[in-house]
Amino acid sequence: MFTRIQPYAILIGRIILGVVFIAHGWQKFSVNGMEATAQGFESMGIPAPTLSAYFAVAAEILGGAAFIVGALLPLAGLALSVVMFGAMYFVHLDGGFYSRDGGYEYVLTLAVLALAFGFSGGGAWAVDSLWLNKKNREAVEAAEPAKSTV
Repeated sequence: MFTRIQPYAILIGRIILGVVFIAHGWQKFSVNGMEATAQGFESMGIPAPTLSAYFAVAAEILGGAAFIVGALLPLAGLALSVVMFGAMYFVHLDGGFYSRDGGYEYVLTLAVLALAFGFSGGGAWAVDSLWLNKKNREAVEAAEPAKSTV
């Protein structure tokens, strides 16, 4: 029974996580603006604030979209986790654990989920599964001994 539900659970998780990341990236890009985002990063002591702001926005928007369609998941998961671990280190660590106190609870959760979904294979309805399944089939076929016709 669980194997029948698993693809749906992975799909729903990927979509929701992707939407959360896109919303945060879009807020930085469109609502706040890149200049204000870079200035905010600078005030928080984030190194190379302009470059970091552009990286964060690109990772959140493109990585979120990649999660939704299930494409390039390991790359998206790594990029998003780097952004979240950076937010944890530079912004939230001094606030303790709980997010209500400005802590790192939320960004840690997002970082770990990004890694988990990034290396999950994406499930049945992921673009990555199309080429991964083909690659796995080819590997199995290559490993099978040649059948004798005798």
